[in-house]
Amino acid sequence: MSLGTGCSILSALQDLPSAPWPALRSKMEKHLQVISVLQWVISFLAMGAAGTVLLIYMFCTDLWVIAAMYTAWLIFDWNTPKQGGRRSSWVRNWTMWTYFRDYFPIRLIKTHNLLPSRNYIFGYHPHGIFSFGAFCNFGTEATGFSKKFPGIKPSLATLAGNFRMPVFRDYLMSGGICPVNRNSIDYLLSQNGTGNAVVIVVGGAAESLNCAPGKNSVTLNNRKGFVRLALQQGSDLVPVYSFGENDVYKQVIFEERTWWRLAQKRLQKIIGFAPCLFHGCGFFSSDSWGMVPYNKPITTIVGEPITVPKIEQPPRDMVDLYHAMYINSLTSLFDKYKTRFGLKESDILHIH
Repeated sequence: MSLGTGCSILSALQDLPSAPWPALRSKMEKHLQVISVLQWVISFLAMGAAGTVLLIYMFCTDLWVIAAMYTAWLIFDWNTPKQGGRRSSWVRNWTMWTYFRDYFPIRLIKTHNLLPSRNYIFGYHPHGIFSFGAFCNFGTEATGFSKKFPGIKPSLATLAGNFRMPVFRDYLMSGGICPVNRNSIDYLLSQNGTGNAVVIVVGGAAESLNCAPGKNSVTLNNRKGFVRLALQQGSDLVPVYSFGENDVYKQVIFEERTWWRLAQKRLQKIIGFAPCLFHGCGFFSSDSWGMVPYNKPITTIVGEPITVPKIEQPPRDMVDLYHAMYINSLTSLFDKYKTRFGLKESDILHIH
């Protein structure tokens, strides 16, 4: 090959357009974001059941020894979720969670400092369908919780039934997620030192049945157990509101006292979570229906802590007082930030 020919080829390569490469990289990142979100949705819906079925099946095969060993370990390790769990900094810092964060995207905003010498109960609102904001902000380090709140260790509380399922229980514990029951929360707030923040999605499954895009409502009026617990442990209450949590899925909301609504509530009591009829978009197209949530921004605001005294047997009027203070603080937080995230000044937070 002559020198002239080589120079001509090099010149031609340099003249090729470079635009497709950034476009290809952006497209690949978008696919990775979708996959990271979809794996969490599928894991939450199916990993527990799949792990249980697999374990039972293995007992019927030549792999029964492995199944027996894991079952023995499961029995031995049964109380670990109620005793602080087994969080993994490595899992909480997986690169996958940054793709998860960037898909929506999800942001965490700090409004006040939290003292590592105190313990806290965060009340997270609203529930949404999957509480994506709660998981990303407090079950991973994707939004930098530990850097924004140094010395504070968050523990997101979820259904205790999830920790009875093989494999899935370990996946949850690795993110610092704990059962939302009295024993687990008492341990974290009384036997695990200070600097603990238990995150409770106060509205729970009942609230998820009412979530819809553009709807700003929380189930809180009759939810006082977390306030009583805060008083008994002397843990400060922190209101948390996520703008956009209700916008990532569309849901069919049935009228009260209809057959479908009664069926939903009945199933909720039996299985522990609400069987919502919802949809997002498809994996390959935002115009189709599917399990992938819509990429709507979720911004989580951590409000000002309410200092709570320690009273082992708080009277009802004391619980009511701090419950009212919490509602006022949450409402003020919503009103202060609502116009910054696409809401109108006239929009109000409906508390049921």
